Amino acid sequence: MAQKRDYYEILGVARDASEDAIKKAYRKIALDNHPDRNPGNAEAEQRFKDAAEAYSVLSDAQKRPRYDQFGHAGVDGPQGGGQGSTSAEDIFAAFGEMFGGGGGAGSGFFEQFFAGSRARGRGRRGSSLKIDLEVELAEVATGVKKTFEIKRPDTCETCTGNGQKPGTGRTRCETCGGRGEVLRNQGFFQLRQTCPTCQGQGEMITTPCTKCRGRGFVPKQVPITISIPPGIEDGHAERIQGQGEPGAGGGPPGDLVVVIHVKEHPVFLRSGDDLLMQTRISFRQAVLGEAIDIPTITSDTVRLDIPAGTQPGEKLRVRNHGLPRPDGYGKGHLIVQVQIDVPKQLSVEQEELLRRFDELEDGKRAKKGAKKTIFEKVKDIFS
Repeated sequence: MAQKRDYYEILGVARDASEDAIKKAYRKIALDNHPDRNPGNAEAEQRFKDAAEAYSVLSDAQKRPRYDQFGHAGVDGPQGGGQGSTSAEDIFAAFGEMFGGGGGAGSGFFEQFFAGSRARGRGRRGSSLKIDLEVELAEVATGVKKTFEIKRPDTCETCTGNGQKPGTGRTRCETCGGRGEVLRNQGFFQLRQTCPTCQGQGEMITTPCTKCRGRGFVPKQVPITISIPPGIEDGHAERIQGQGEPGAGGGPPGDLVVVIHVKEHPVFLRSGDDLLMQTRISFRQAVLGEAIDIPTITSDTVRLDIPAGTQPGEKLRVRNHGLPRPDGYGKGHLIVQVQIDVPKQLSVEQEELLRRFDELEDGKRAKKGAKKTIFEKVKDIFS
């Protein structure tokens, strides 16, 4: 299998190139190598496709960092949201975004000039859908399968998606003569444009389906199951191919983009792959030290050794009890911040013991130089 070329090399830009530089480089390559300008030139067509694939990754704020870190493996397959290649629809979508989707000067020209390339011999790709899905932090720790329902257009069962009343046929479009596109002159140029009457199909429905009214699809609640891998980040987008809206005229369906949102946890705070929590201990435990049980994100408990002389606010680490790393290698850590409980009321005996303790400390201070009393230290800490 031939090794794929570096995306930066394909566009001829440096790895630290700005978004504008990447867009400018892609624009030039796409214009020079577009199939309509190079009919029958297979090499130009391949350069056009390679540039579109490179641009689709390097212009994406989520995909580019993964590509910079992991190369093609970071953007191919389900984790990267890609399939290792770029479809014809995606190529023209990227080209349309560059030249025709922004509404700027000249956008209409490129939409009309290249519309025929998309229309000839194929239906239109369905629109992609986007939903937001919430998951618990505990589910991120283990990975989970989620099933939910979306309402989307689905193929009409009565007409099987062709929009025609069963038993009827279609007629050739009189506007374009069945070609799916029309030609018009603009100055020195002859422009191809998708036929406005048949929308590029070349045919017209004579009797529309009564159930879908000729649209070919009807609204339907559809169950979707998605596997969420362990350690997924908040805001991560998973793309499920073919689960978007159906395409028109036999075109392929769009995709479903699921944006993951991780809910806040009442005990644990996420920091990358690490989990942060607080625990409270007594003054005695802080001074003398002790082993205590603390909870973990998986509802188990783990033993935490409190060293003698632990200070308020000190952070102790429990290794490998954080969240799984997205690359599948190891886990983060559980960071426990210690808070010390200071009693608000003391018995007479407790007060006497503390004063006696302070007197003993005075003897040490006399040898080492004056220092604050324990009461002054506690007051400074908790004031």
